[in-house]
Amino acid sequence: MSAPRLHLVPVRSRDAKAFVAAWHRHHPPPAGQVFAVGAADEEGVLRAVAIVGRPVARHFDDGHTLEVTRTCSDGARHANSLLYGAAWRAARALGYRRLITYTQNGESGASLRGAGWRVIAHRPPRNGWHTPSRPRTPRGTERIARTLWQAN
Repeated sequence: MSAPRLHLVPVRSRDAKAFVAAWHRHHPPPAGQVFAVGAADEEGVLRAVAIVGRPVARHFDDGHTLEVTRTCSDGARHANSLLYGAAWRAARALGYRRLITYTQNGESGASLRGAGWRVIAHRPPRNGWHTPSRPRTPRGTERIARTLWQAN
């Protein structure tokens, strides 16, 4: 059986977040976004989404950089590569100069490489954001090394 032919589709914020809630392996939907893009099959069924927003790290939030904060698919082949490429084209069209994202240790980054992205840094595991003065709920992604990628 061949992979379904996918095409890009606009996705409303609430629909992108619902898709992430249903399909993402380890993260809930992000709180905010600048835009979202989807990939649908020939019947118009949404098969994958990418959500792009302001960078999570303050030092990247310079007004010229966006971050792909979530991508996920229902398993459709090549969907994430399609979305990473589309996200970069859209960000550039909106005047942004840089688009970044992260993968967790153990994720191959094949979709990013397929879309022409490159590794710019490896980040060591961190303990999380919880402190006695500002308690935070663990999200299950603490103590995991990450790789920082940038669109080319």
